Amino acid sequence: MTASPLPHPDHLPRRLAVVVFLAFALAYFFSALVRAITATLSPNLMTEFSLSAQDLGLLAGGYFLGFSLTQLPLGRWLDQHGPKKVILAFLSVAVLGCLAFSWADSFHGLLAARVLCGMGVSACLMAPLTGYRRWFDASTQLRSNSWMLMTGSLGMVASTLPVQWLMPIWGWRALFVMLGVMIAVTMLLIAWVVPVWQKSAMNVSRTPVPLDDDGSYREIWRSAYFWRMTPLGFFSYGGMVAIQTLWAGPWMTQVAGWSATEAATGLFVINLCMLVSFWLWGLITPGLARKGIPVESLMAWGLPLSFVVIAVLVWMGPAIGSFAALGVALFCVTSTFVSLAQPAVGMAFAPHLAGRALSAYNLVVFAGIFVVQWGIGLLVDAGRGMGLEKPAAYQAALACFGVCSCLSWVYFLLKKPVQP
Repeated sequence: MTASPLPHPDHLPRRLAVVVFLAFALAYFFSALVRAITATLSPNLMTEFSLSAQDLGLLAGGYFLGFSLTQLPLGRWLDQHGPKKVILAFLSVAVLGCLAFSWADSFHGLLAARVLCGMGVSACLMAPLTGYRRWFDASTQLRSNSWMLMTGSLGMVASTLPVQWLMPIWGWRALFVMLGVMIAVTMLLIAWVVPVWQKSAMNVSRTPVPLDDDGSYREIWRSAYFWRMTPLGFFSYGGMVAIQTLWAGPWMTQVAGWSATEAATGLFVINLCMLVSFWLWGLITPGLARKGIPVESLMAWGLPLSFVVIAVLVWMGPAIGSFAALGVALFCVTSTFVSLAQPAVGMAFAPHLAGRALSAYNLVVFAGIFVVQWGIGLLVDAGRGMGLEKPAAYQAALACFGVCSCLSWVYFLLKKPVQP
Protein backbone atom coordinates (compact mmCIF):
# COMPACT_ATOMS: atom_id res chain seq x y z
CA MET A 1 0.00 0.00 0.00
CA THR A 2 1.43 3.35 -1.08
CA ALA A 3 1.32 6.18 1.42
CA SER A 4 -0.46 9.37 0.42
CA PRO A 5 1.91 12.23 -0.34
CA LEU A 6 2.25 14.82 2.38
CA PRO A 7 0.61 18.16 1.63
CA HIS A 8 2.96 20.95 0.68
CA PRO A 9 3.58 23.07 3.81
CA ASP A 10 2.68 26.32 2.01
CA HIS A 11 -0.52 25.19 0.24
CA LEU A 12 -3.75 26.75 1.53
CA PRO A 13 -6.80 24.76 2.65
CA ARG A 14 -9.40 24.57 -0.11
CA ARG A 15 -11.96 26.91 1.46
CA LEU A 16 -9.37 29.59 2.26
CA ALA A 17 -7.89 29.24 -1.24
CA VAL A 18 -11.31 29.98 -2.78
CA VAL A 19 -11.82 33.05 -0.59
CA VAL A 20 -8.32 34.37 -1.35
CA PHE A 21 -8.89 33.86 -5.07
CA LEU A 22 -12.21 35.76 -4.97
CA ALA A 23 -10.64 38.70 -3.13
CA PHE A 24 -7.83 38.98 -5.66
CA ALA A 25 -10.24 38.44 -8.58
CA LEU A 26 -12.37 41.37 -7.42
CA ALA A 27 -9.30 43.63 -7.45
CA TYR A 28 -8.40 42.45 -10.96
CA PHE A 29 -11.97 43.06 -12.13
CA PHE A 30 -11.69 46.72 -11.14
CA SER A 31 -8.21 47.04 -12.66
CA ALA A 32 -9.54 45.86 -16.04
CA LEU A 33 -12.53 48.18 -15.73
CA VAL A 34 -10.22 51.13 -15.04
CA ARG A 35 -8.03 50.13 -17.99
CA ALA A 36 -10.84 49.93 -20.55
CA ILE A 37 -13.24 52.62 -19.38
CA THR A 38 -11.57 55.48 -21.26
CA ALA A 39 -12.62 53.94 -24.59
CA THR A 40 -16.27 54.26 -23.57
CA LEU A 41 -15.78 57.75 -22.10
CA SER A 42 -13.70 59.05 -25.02
CA PRO A 43 -16.55 61.00 -26.76
CA ASN A 44 -17.38 62.82 -23.53
CA LEU A 45 -13.75 63.57 -22.68
CA MET A 46 -12.99 64.79 -26.21
CA THR A 47 -15.95 67.16 -26.10
CA GLU A 48 -15.46 68.48 -22.55
CA PHE A 49 -11.68 69.00 -22.80
CA SER A 50 -11.41 69.63 -26.57
CA LEU A 51 -9.03 66.70 -26.97
CA SER A 52 -7.48 65.75 -30.29
CA ALA A 53 -7.06 62.13 -31.37
CA GLN A 54 -3.39 62.40 -30.41
CA ASP A 55 -4.36 63.63 -26.93
CA LEU A 56 -6.79 60.76 -26.53
CA GLY A 57 -4.15 58.24 -27.58
CA LEU A 58 -1.67 59.71 -25.10
CA LEU A 59 -4.33 59.63 -22.38
CA ALA A 60 -5.00 55.93 -23.03
CA GLY A 61 -1.25 55.26 -23.13
CA GLY A 62 -0.77 56.98 -19.77
CA TYR A 63 -2.24 53.92 -18.09
CA PHE A 64 0.27 51.61 -19.77
CA LEU A 65 3.11 54.02 -18.99
CA GLY A 66 2.32 53.97 -15.28
CA PHE A 67 1.82 50.22 -15.40
CA SER A 68 5.14 49.53 -17.12
CA LEU A 69 7.17 51.80 -14.85
CA THR A 70 6.40 49.66 -11.81
CA GLN A 71 6.90 46.12 -13.17
CA LEU A 72 10.58 45.49 -12.36
CA PRO A 73 10.57 46.98 -8.84
CA LEU A 74 7.19 45.28 -8.31
CA GLY A 75 8.76 41.85 -8.82
CA ARG A 76 11.40 42.48 -6.16
CA TRP A 77 8.85 43.82 -3.69
CA LEU A 78 6.54 40.85 -4.24
CA ASP A 79 9.32 38.34 -3.54
CA GLN A 80 10.48 40.30 -0.51
CA HIS A 81 7.23 41.48 1.10
CA GLY A 82 4.60 39.19 -0.39
CA PRO A 83 1.42 39.88 -2.36
CA LYS A 84 -0.74 41.16 0.49
CA LYS A 85 1.41 44.12 1.56
CA VAL A 86 2.34 45.04 -2.00
CA ILE A 87 -1.15 45.00 -3.53
CA LEU A 88 -2.58 47.01 -0.63
CA ALA A 89 0.11 49.66 -1.06
CA PHE A 90 -0.43 49.80 -4.82
CA LEU A 91 -4.23 49.88 -4.63
CA SER A 92 -4.04 52.93 -2.37
CA VAL A 93 -2.36 54.70 -5.30
CA ALA A 94 -5.16 53.48 -7.58
CA VAL A 95 -7.76 55.02 -5.26
CA LEU A 96 -5.90 58.34 -5.40
CA GLY A 97 -5.69 58.06 -9.19
CA CYS A 98 -9.45 57.49 -9.56
CA LEU A 99 -10.26 60.44 -7.30
CA ALA A 100 -7.71 62.65 -9.10
CA PHE A 101 -9.27 61.72 -12.46
CA SER A 102 -12.72 62.69 -11.20
CA TRP A 103 -11.38 66.07 -10.00
CA ALA A 104 -9.25 66.87 -13.07
CA ASP A 105 -10.03 70.12 -14.90
CA SER A 106 -7.40 69.90 -17.67
CA PHE A 107 -5.83 67.41 -20.03
CA HIS A 108 -2.62 67.33 -18.01
CA GLY A 109 -4.60 66.59 -14.87
CA LEU A 110 -6.35 63.72 -16.61
CA LEU A 111 -3.03 62.34 -17.88
CA ALA A 112 -1.33 62.50 -14.48
CA ALA A 113 -4.32 60.77 -12.87
CA ARG A 114 -4.30 58.12 -15.58
CA VAL A 115 -0.62 57.37 -14.92
CA LEU A 116 -1.43 57.03 -11.20
CA CYS A 117 -4.26 54.62 -12.03
CA GLY A 118 -1.91 52.49 -14.14
CA MET A 119 0.70 52.40 -11.38
CA GLY A 120 -1.92 51.60 -8.75
CA VAL A 121 -3.47 48.60 -10.46
CA SER A 122 -0.20 47.22 -11.83
CA ALA A 123 0.01 44.62 -9.03
CA CYS A 124 -3.53 43.30 -9.45
CA LEU A 125 -2.47 40.27 -11.54
CA MET A 126 1.16 39.81 -10.54
CA ALA A 127 0.46 39.83 -6.79
CA PRO A 128 -2.08 36.98 -6.87
CA LEU A 129 -0.04 34.93 -9.36
CA THR A 130 2.97 35.26 -7.05
CA GLY A 131 0.87 34.07 -4.13
CA TYR A 132 -0.65 31.24 -6.14
CA ARG A 133 2.87 30.02 -7.00
CA ARG A 134 3.36 29.16 -3.33
CA TRP A 135 -0.20 28.57 -2.12
CA PHE A 136 -1.61 26.39 -4.96
CA ASP A 137 -0.47 23.24 -6.75
CA ALA A 138 0.54 23.36 -10.44
CA SER A 139 -2.84 22.45 -11.97
CA THR A 140 -4.67 24.90 -9.70
CA GLN A 141 -2.25 27.65 -10.74
CA LEU A 142 -3.21 27.12 -14.40
CA ARG A 143 -6.90 27.24 -13.53
CA SER A 144 -6.48 30.30 -11.33
CA ASN A 145 -4.57 32.18 -14.04
CA SER A 146 -7.32 31.51 -16.60
CA TRP A 147 -10.07 32.52 -14.22
CA MET A 148 -8.22 35.67 -13.19
CA LEU A 149 -8.10 36.59 -16.89
CA MET A 150 -11.81 35.74 -17.05
CA THR A 151 -12.56 38.30 -14.33
CA GLY A 152 -10.48 40.79 -16.30
CA SER A 153 -12.65 40.14 -19.35
CA LEU A 154 -15.70 40.64 -17.13
CA GLY A 155 -14.30 44.02 -16.11
CA MET A 156 -13.83 44.95 -19.77
CA VAL A 157 -17.42 43.88 -20.49
CA ALA A 158 -18.57 46.10 -17.62
CA SER A 159 -16.65 49.03 -19.14
CA THR A 160 -18.73 49.00 -22.33
CA LEU A 161 -22.54 49.00 -22.33
CA PRO A 162 -23.02 49.14 -18.51
CA VAL A 163 -20.88 52.29 -18.33
CA GLN A 164 -22.84 53.80 -21.23
CA TRP A 165 -26.07 53.10 -19.36
CA LEU A 166 -24.79 54.77 -16.16
CA MET A 167 -23.32 57.83 -17.87
CA PRO A 168 -26.61 59.78 -18.23
CA ILE A 169 -27.45 59.03 -14.59
CA TRP A 170 -24.16 59.70 -12.79
CA GLY A 171 -21.74 61.29 -15.24
CA TRP A 172 -18.12 60.24 -15.71
CA ARG A 173 -16.78 62.07 -12.63
CA ALA A 174 -19.13 60.27 -10.25
CA LEU A 175 -18.27 56.98 -11.94
CA PHE A 176 -14.60 57.45 -11.07
CA VAL A 177 -15.46 58.38 -7.48
CA MET A 178 -17.46 55.14 -7.21
CA LEU A 179 -14.55 53.19 -8.71
CA GLY A 180 -12.25 54.64 -6.05
CA VAL A 181 -14.71 53.67 -3.31
CA MET A 182 -15.11 50.12 -4.63
CA ILE A 183 -11.33 49.64 -4.88
CA ALA A 184 -11.04 50.80 -1.25
CA VAL A 185 -13.67 48.22 -0.24
CA THR A 186 -11.68 45.57 -2.11
CA MET A 187 -8.58 46.58 -0.14
CA LEU A 188 -10.44 45.92 3.11
CA LEU A 189 -11.44 42.47 1.86
CA ILE A 190 -7.86 41.61 0.85
CA ALA A 191 -6.53 42.86 4.20
CA TRP A 192 -9.03 40.60 5.95
CA VAL A 193 -8.72 37.29 4.08
CA VAL A 194 -5.30 37.08 2.37
CA PRO A 195 -2.57 35.37 4.44
CA VAL A 196 0.51 37.28 5.52
CA TRP A 197 3.67 36.39 3.56
CA GLN A 198 5.64 34.51 6.20
CA LYS A 199 9.32 34.41 5.29
CA SER A 200 9.79 31.57 7.74
CA ALA A 201 7.48 29.46 5.60
CA MET A 202 10.02 29.49 2.85
CA ASN A 203 12.64 28.16 5.18
CA VAL A 204 10.56 25.05 5.92
CA SER A 205 9.17 24.57 2.43
CA ARG A 206 10.61 22.28 -0.18
CA THR A 207 12.22 25.16 -2.05
CA PRO A 208 14.06 27.33 0.51
CA VAL A 209 15.39 30.75 -0.36
CA PRO A 210 19.12 30.71 -1.19
CA LEU A 211 21.21 32.79 1.17
CA ASP A 212 22.83 34.60 -1.77
CA ASP A 213 19.54 35.82 -3.27
CA ASP A 214 20.18 39.54 -3.71
CA GLY A 215 16.78 40.39 -5.20
CA SER A 216 18.19 40.87 -8.70
CA TYR A 217 16.75 39.64 -12.00
CA ARG A 218 19.98 37.86 -12.94
CA GLU A 219 18.48 34.34 -12.89
CA ILE A 220 15.49 35.50 -14.92
CA TRP A 221 17.58 37.13 -17.67
CA ARG A 222 19.83 34.06 -17.87
CA SER A 223 16.93 31.65 -18.29
CA ALA A 224 16.66 30.09 -21.75
CA TYR A 225 13.05 29.17 -20.97
CA PHE A 226 12.15 32.82 -20.30
CA TRP A 227 13.65 33.92 -23.63
CA ARG A 228 11.94 31.09 -25.47
CA MET A 229 8.60 32.46 -24.29
CA THR A 230 9.45 36.13 -24.82
CA PRO A 231 8.58 36.58 -28.54
CA LEU A 232 5.22 34.85 -28.03
CA GLY A 233 4.45 37.13 -25.09
CA PHE A 234 5.51 40.23 -27.01
CA PHE A 235 3.78 39.66 -30.36
CA SER A 236 1.04 37.06 -29.86
CA TYR A 237 -0.07 37.87 -26.31
CA GLY A 238 0.58 41.59 -26.59
CA GLY A 239 -1.04 41.67 -30.03
CA MET A 240 -4.16 39.89 -28.80
CA VAL A 241 -4.66 42.50 -26.07
CA ALA A 242 -3.77 45.37 -28.43
CA ILE A 243 -6.44 44.32 -30.91
CA GLN A 244 -9.02 43.51 -28.25
CA THR A 245 -8.59 46.84 -26.45
CA LEU A 246 -7.94 49.21 -29.37
CA TRP A 247 -7.97 48.03 -32.98
CA ALA A 248 -11.11 45.87 -32.86
CA GLY A 249 -13.25 49.02 -32.89
CA PRO A 250 -11.57 50.72 -35.87
CA TRP A 251 -11.59 47.42 -37.78
CA MET A 252 -15.37 47.27 -37.41
CA THR A 253 -15.95 50.94 -38.28
CA GLN A 254 -13.21 51.72 -40.81
CA VAL A 255 -13.03 48.35 -42.60
CA ALA A 256 -16.42 46.69 -42.16
CA GLY A 257 -18.39 49.96 -42.24
CA TRP A 258 -20.17 49.59 -38.90
CA SER A 259 -21.60 52.54 -36.98
CA ALA A 260 -20.12 53.58 -33.62
CA THR A 261 -23.11 52.07 -31.78
CA GLU A 262 -22.79 48.80 -33.69
CA ALA A 263 -19.06 48.72 -32.93
CA ALA A 264 -19.74 49.24 -29.18
CA THR A 265 -22.09 46.27 -29.25
CA GLY A 266 -19.46 44.31 -31.17
CA LEU A 267 -16.86 45.09 -28.50
CA PHE A 268 -19.31 43.85 -25.87
CA VAL A 269 -19.64 40.56 -27.77
CA ILE A 270 -15.87 40.22 -28.21
CA ASN A 271 -15.19 40.75 -24.51
CA LEU A 272 -17.98 38.35 -23.60
CA CYS A 273 -16.41 35.69 -25.83
CA MET A 274 -13.07 36.23 -24.11
CA LEU A 275 -14.74 35.85 -20.72
CA VAL A 276 -16.24 32.49 -21.72
CA SER A 277 -12.93 31.35 -23.24
CA PHE A 278 -10.94 31.98 -20.07
CA TRP A 279 -13.67 30.31 -18.00
CA LEU A 280 -13.39 27.21 -20.19
CA TRP A 281 -9.58 27.24 -19.95
CA GLY A 282 -9.92 27.27 -16.18
CA LEU A 283 -12.13 24.19 -16.37
CA ILE A 284 -9.95 22.08 -18.66
CA THR A 285 -6.33 22.99 -17.84
CA PRO A 286 -6.13 21.09 -14.51
CA GLY A 287 -7.28 17.91 -16.27
CA LEU A 288 -4.77 18.43 -19.06
CA ALA A 289 -2.01 18.97 -16.50
CA ARG A 290 -2.95 15.77 -14.68
CA LYS A 291 -2.73 13.89 -17.97
CA GLY A 292 0.80 15.20 -18.44
CA ILE A 293 0.00 17.44 -21.42
CA PRO A 294 2.43 20.38 -21.21
CA VAL A 295 1.27 23.91 -21.93
CA GLU A 296 4.06 24.20 -24.49
CA SER A 297 2.34 21.55 -26.61
CA LEU A 298 -1.00 23.31 -26.31
CA MET A 299 0.54 26.55 -27.54
CA ALA A 300 2.45 24.83 -30.31
CA TRP A 301 -0.65 23.15 -31.75
CA GLY A 302 -3.35 25.65 -30.82
CA LEU A 303 -1.89 29.08 -31.59
CA PRO A 304 -1.72 28.53 -35.40
CA LEU A 305 -5.53 28.69 -35.39
CA SER A 306 -5.20 32.43 -34.76
CA PHE A 307 -2.95 32.79 -37.81
CA VAL A 308 -5.64 31.19 -39.96
CA VAL A 309 -8.21 33.66 -38.61
CA ILE A 310 -5.89 36.63 -39.30
CA ALA A 311 -5.40 35.39 -42.86
CA VAL A 312 -9.17 35.17 -43.37
CA LEU A 313 -9.71 38.66 -41.91
CA VAL A 314 -7.02 40.14 -44.16
CA TRP A 315 -8.31 38.30 -47.24
CA MET A 316 -11.97 39.26 -46.73
CA GLY A 317 -11.44 42.87 -45.59
CA PRO A 318 -14.63 44.94 -46.12
CA ALA A 319 -16.42 41.86 -47.45
CA ILE A 320 -16.63 40.51 -43.90
CA GLY A 321 -19.48 42.98 -43.31
CA SER A 322 -21.82 41.92 -40.51
CA PHE A 323 -19.42 39.16 -39.40
CA ALA A 324 -16.64 41.61 -38.38
CA ALA A 325 -17.19 41.23 -34.63
CA LEU A 326 -17.40 37.46 -34.96
CA GLY A 327 -14.11 37.41 -36.90
CA VAL A 328 -12.25 39.54 -34.35
CA ALA A 329 -13.77 37.53 -31.49
CA LEU A 330 -12.60 34.31 -33.15
CA PHE A 331 -9.09 35.73 -33.48
CA CYS A 332 -8.98 36.74 -29.80
CA VAL A 333 -10.38 33.39 -28.65
CA THR A 334 -7.91 31.34 -30.69
CA SER A 335 -5.09 33.55 -29.38
CA THR A 336 -5.89 32.64 -25.77
CA PHE A 337 -3.61 29.60 -26.10
CA VAL A 338 -0.73 32.02 -25.53
CA SER A 339 -2.17 33.10 -22.16
CA LEU A 340 -0.90 29.77 -20.81
CA ALA A 341 2.65 31.10 -21.17
CA GLN A 342 2.37 33.41 -18.17
CA PRO A 343 1.72 30.80 -15.45
CA ALA A 344 4.19 28.49 -17.21
CA VAL A 345 6.93 31.10 -16.80
CA GLY A 346 6.02 31.52 -13.13
CA MET A 347 6.19 27.76 -12.52
CA ALA A 348 9.51 27.48 -14.35
CA PHE A 349 11.24 29.25 -11.46
CA ALA A 350 11.52 28.53 -7.76
CA PRO A 351 8.82 30.18 -5.60
CA HIS A 352 11.24 32.79 -4.24
CA LEU A 353 11.77 34.02 -7.83
CA ALA A 354 8.11 33.89 -8.91
CA GLY A 355 7.38 37.59 -8.40
CA ARG A 356 10.37 38.67 -10.47
CA ALA A 357 9.72 36.11 -13.21
CA LEU A 358 6.05 37.00 -13.55
CA SER A 359 6.67 40.76 -13.45
CA ALA A 360 9.47 40.52 -16.02
CA TYR A 361 7.22 38.55 -18.36
CA ASN A 362 4.33 40.94 -17.75
CA LEU A 363 6.63 43.79 -18.79
CA VAL A 364 7.32 41.89 -22.04
CA VAL A 365 3.58 41.52 -22.67
CA PHE A 366 2.78 45.17 -21.99
CA ALA A 367 5.69 46.31 -24.12
CA GLY A 368 4.17 44.19 -26.87
CA ILE A 369 0.76 45.79 -26.35
CA PHE A 370 2.28 49.24 -26.71
CA VAL A 371 4.39 48.37 -29.77
CA VAL A 372 1.57 46.55 -31.60
CA GLN A 373 -0.96 49.30 -30.82
CA TRP A 374 1.40 51.98 -32.04
CA GLY A 375 2.86 49.88 -34.86
CA ILE A 376 -0.51 49.08 -36.46
CA GLY A 377 -1.36 52.78 -36.36
CA LEU A 378 1.95 53.69 -38.02
CA LEU A 379 1.42 51.04 -40.70
CA VAL A 380 -2.11 52.24 -41.42
CA ASP A 381 -0.85 55.82 -41.82
CA ALA A 382 2.02 54.59 -44.01
CA GLY A 383 -0.40 52.66 -46.18
CA ARG A 384 -2.61 55.70 -46.57
CA GLY A 385 0.46 57.75 -47.49
CA MET A 386 1.25 55.23 -50.23
CA GLY A 387 -2.20 55.73 -51.72
CA LEU A 388 -4.04 52.74 -50.26
CA GLU A 389 -7.70 53.06 -49.41
CA LYS A 390 -8.42 53.00 -45.68
CA PRO A 391 -9.67 49.36 -45.57
CA ALA A 392 -6.66 48.20 -47.62
CA ALA A 393 -4.30 50.05 -45.27
CA TYR A 394 -5.83 48.25 -42.29
CA GLN A 395 -5.58 44.92 -44.10
CA ALA A 396 -1.88 45.48 -44.84
CA ALA A 397 -1.18 46.49 -41.22
CA LEU A 398 -2.98 43.44 -39.85
CA ALA A 399 -1.09 41.22 -42.29
CA CYS A 400 2.25 42.58 -41.02
CA PHE A 401 1.19 41.87 -37.44
CA GLY A 402 0.18 38.35 -38.46
CA VAL A 403 3.59 37.71 -39.98
CA CYS A 404 5.36 38.90 -36.80
CA SER A 405 3.13 36.74 -34.63
CA CYS A 406 3.73 33.71 -36.86
CA LEU A 407 7.51 34.24 -36.74
CA SER A 408 7.41 34.40 -32.94
CA TRP A 409 5.65 31.02 -32.97
CA VAL A 410 8.29 29.58 -35.32
CA TYR A 411 11.04 30.82 -32.98
CA PHE A 412 9.21 29.14 -30.09
CA LEU A 413 9.20 25.84 -32.01
CA LEU A 414 12.81 26.03 -33.18
CA LYS A 415 14.28 27.16 -29.87
CA LYS A 416 15.73 24.16 -28.06
CA PRO A 417 13.03 23.02 -25.61
CA VAL A 418 13.87 23.81 -22.03
CA GLN A 419 12.02 21.75 -19.46
CA PRO A 420 11.13 23.95 -16.46
